Amino acid sequence: MKHVKKVSRRTRVVTGGALVAAVTLGGFGAWSASATSSAPAAQAAVKADASNKNLTQSTRLTVDAASRAAQAALDAARKDNQRVSVAVVDRDGNTVVTLRGDGAGPQSYESAVKKAYTAVSWNAPTSELAKRLEQAPNLKDIPGTLFLAGGAPVSAKGAPIAGVGVAGAPSGDLDEKYAQAGVAALNK
Repeated sequence: MKHVKKVSRRTRVVTGGALVAAVTLGGFGAWSASATSSAPAAQAAVKADASNKNLTQSTRLTVDAASRAAQAALDAARKDNQRVSVAVVDRDGNTVVTLRGDGAGPQSYESAVKKAYTAVSWNAPTSELAKRLEQAPNLKDIPGTLFLAGGAPVSAKGAPIAGVGVAGAPSGDLDEKYAQAGVAALNK
């Protein structure tokens, strides 16, 4: 059995006091960080509204709509007995929904996301973009993109708002057919 050195009363009092001070100051810091401020920046944020000419608004798919598009693409692939992954990204390329179909290959998930990102970035189907590589081969070097058929953009008033990407079928033409089925589901 080890011998434990007894700590003096003075050391215990000093250590306890330091602990109480740290907890109190930490609590005060958390409280003050969450307190409302009357600083000019906070007041300016309150005045920002839709009629402010310094702001823009963007249209985004709801999670329900993105889920509906992804499910429609996956269902179209299942109907043809294809094992694919589907991704829907927003205008900024952030993934909103992904579905990995039963038996889809491990590479299909990342490929679907990249195809969706590529489609929304250029507001064009990735099959068309793949043809552009002939004139501009360096396009393929842009991070996060994949210039293979299987991505379809979603537009509102002519502007891209999302992308649907499908990967895993034996051809990009099939992947893109399923991605288009996902986009079509948004118009129903």
